[in-house]
Amino acid sequence: MGINFDECFYGSVTVGERGQIVIPAEAREELGIKPGDKLLVMRDPVHPGLMVCSFGVMNEFLEEIKLRIMKAEQSEPYEAPEEK
Repeated sequence: MGINFDECFYGSVTVGERGQIVIPAEAREELGIKPGDKLLVMRDPVHPGLMVCSFGVMNEFLEEIKLRIMKAEQSEPYEAPEEK
């Protein structure tokens, strides 16, 4: 099962004179973004683009990464089978 990119695409926005963009209503509704919410805006480290997410989403993501790192530290390292 792959990603359905049609469900991820909300259309385009225009940058205003003060650098502002409007998040489409459908995106705000689906993602629970309300007036006054603080959002993180980050640049992709590799590709030209921006990511916008809530602090809550970023904290959940970082907690999941932290748990996976702790689990990996406690497990036996993977060793590739010897070639014959």
